[in-house]
Amino acid sequence: MSFAWHEIRDHLMQSSSNLHFQRSFDAIRRAQAAFAPFRDPAALLDGLHSTPGDPARKNQILSALVRAAQSDGPASDCALTLLLLALWPGLDAIRHRSIWRRIGAADEVASDVLARTIEAIRSLDLGRINWIAATVLRNVERDMIRVRQRDQVRERLASGADTDEVADNGDSGIGAAGYARLNGALRKLLGDDALLVIRVAIEGFSQAEVAVELDLTEAAARKRYQRAMRRLNDALQEIP
Repeated sequence: MSFAWHEIRDHLMQSSSNLHFQRSFDAIRRAQAAFAPFRDPAALLDGLHSTPGDPARKNQILSALVRAAQSDGPASDCALTLLLLALWPGLDAIRHRSIWRRIGAADEVASDVLARTIEAIRSLDLGRINWIAATVLRNVERDMIRVRQRDQVRERLASGADTDEVADNGDSGIGAAGYARLNGALRKLLGDDALLVIRVAIEGFSQAEVAVELDLTEAAARKRYQRAMRRLNDALQEIP
């Protein structure tokens, strides 16, 4: 079954505002000290979505929500809904990139993102990861890309074509050849920062997400990206 993306969020928001949901939230709030400052779900989501704030504190709240979502208690669905809404900006970015990569139709991508996120949350091993949001979002997008790549290979094998001729390897919406040319051109100019620029400026990843991928701190990724963009801008200015 496929769903319109905005309808999913509207349904989640509506569910989080009813009395039953508030009672479930109160149960989580009593059991988890991390939720004590938040009187209702809206206040919690505002805190998680606010730009300023302590990332470690937000991660602690997300960890508590994952524990509640993985429990068998009545508050499990409440915690899962809150996690989906908390991760929504990142999930929305994955949806946009997936459509751009031609992974599927818009409504199919929406339902796929939702289903994979729920599965990722339910199966998350809190003892083996550090950052909840980055891990869930990275795993969801990685799995969607891998499935698309596997399906492309199967289609090529079924048609008898050379698998090396697959037009789009899932890295971008410009095809494997176009991606290779773009990467090569930027690498000549930016060196190791080429991938950082492609991920952020072209594919739409946040600097925090790319920092995780490249094993950098967010501050280091931001500094390198700003430096690379200045170099790229300078190069463009020199073009007659």
